[in-house]
Amino acid sequence: MTAYDDLMSHVRETQALSEVAGRLGWDQETMMPRAAAPQRAEEMAAMESVLHARRLDPHIGAWLEEIDAGSLDAVGQANLRHIRRSFERASKVPAQLAARIARVTSQAQGIWAEARAADDFKSFAPTLAEVIMLKREEGQALAAGKDVYDAMLADYEPGTTAADLDAMFGALRPVLSDLRAAVRDATGPARLEGTFDEGAQMKLTRLLAKTFGYDMARGRVDKAVHPFSSGSGLDVRITTRTNPADPFNCFYSTIHETGHATYEQNIDDTYLLTPLGSGASMGVHESQSRIYENQIGRSRAFTGWLFGQMKDAFGDFGIPDEDAFYGAVNRVNDGFIRTEADELQYNLHVLLRYDLERALMGNDLQVSDLETAWNDRFEADFGYPVDKSSNGVLQDVHWSVGLFGYFPTYSLGNVYAGCLNDAMRKALPDLDSALAQGDTAPATTWLRENVQVHGGLYEPKEVIERASGQKISEKPLLDYLCTKFSTLYGV
Repeated sequence: MTAYDDLMSHVRETQALSEVAGRLGWDQETMMPRAAAPQRAEEMAAMESVLHARRLDPHIGAWLEEIDAGSLDAVGQANLRHIRRSFERASKVPAQLAARIARVTSQAQGIWAEARAADDFKSFAPTLAEVIMLKREEGQALAAGKDVYDAMLADYEPGTTAADLDAMFGALRPVLSDLRAAVRDATGPARLEGTFDEGAQMKLTRLLAKTFGYDMARGRVDKAVHPFSSGSGLDVRITTRTNPADPFNCFYSTIHETGHATYEQNIDDTYLLTPLGSGASMGVHESQSRIYENQIGRSRAFTGWLFGQMKDAFGDFGIPDEDAFYGAVNRVNDGFIRTEADELQYNLHVLLRYDLERALMGNDLQVSDLETAWNDRFEADFGYPVDKSSNGVLQDVHWSVGLFGYFPTYSLGNVYAGCLNDAMRKALPDLDSALAQGDTAPATTWLRENVQVHGGLYEPKEVIERASGQKISEKPLLDYLCTKFSTLYGV
């Protein structure tokens, strides 16, 4: 065997163990007995210890030195790129610091949950300050004298810098803010009201997953408190949640997670359990979930089909026709919670968090001033004040577990989806005719062939630019949103 063969054998085994660890997490959120939590924590900690040791195995460095990259094909070179990036990152962070971050963030998650339940940011602030101090130290180790936030961002979106995001988000904010203000002053579509059987919701949500190409032979749909997708290759699972007063939450959470899941299912089978066997980045992954959920799932054509499915499942539910149903699906509502935000306002939630976490990491904003900064910014962007901490600075878990650099990938995914939708619509001029019949195959096939099958073969920007045939820009997303909501609200 060659050094490359030895390296890939090691990596495949590590990835297989990582999938087992992921399955433990899936079970914890769906089926695990509540009393098993302490034991599960020990099981997951043991798995993480094994994985950490394997990722830092000194043999990896020796293999990387021995391999002649020029002798490998494009797949082999891409594998080396991922492995080297991961190994060098792990090697830069002192083991003692990594252990301390793991310990503090594990504790912080529980403290955050208690503070959120009590609407008491001050009780969480000292812990958050410690998390930020440790993450800043980690960022400095990774950056090696360069921009700390760029080093954090590289964990989730390699090749993208804070300067890139500043320019992109700076162009998004004024247009979205002005459109949001105009829509808020206009008369909106009717709101969906009533009670919707949760069993019927789950039956229809499984139909939706299949309609969007989810392979149930390699996956399953279950309920969880927070919808998520997990796994890769031959075992990719999704969860959703039901609310008797809000079936849209169930349906569009499912379509969103199906976007993530089908991306993983559609990656070239030969990449299974290798660095190429997962999505290219968090932003590219989010582009798939958002284009499934919004540009396809909330389109006038597809909602016309979904209206018929809703009538079959629930009878007369108070919405008179397909046009009114399209309006109800896309209604813009006041609200504080990012995960429940409509398509128009969602990115404003993300941009708020991006600016604040950059200021925290740059030591330009202190934790003691964070809640005031959040509340001031929210009122400026949305036009009404935050009523309580759990609807404001305490609503997201990300900072408590140290995920700095993660938030911007949500909006980056929306920008990517805008580029992809523009190209897909040009390639498929009759797409709406298919969507009106509940046939998403033309769209999902285009996305599979142009994005999903490649997995991690290309860098994130290259994935989107190859698929869309254009440089990444926020313009297609803004054009789409402005046209859609200006028409819907008559502004």
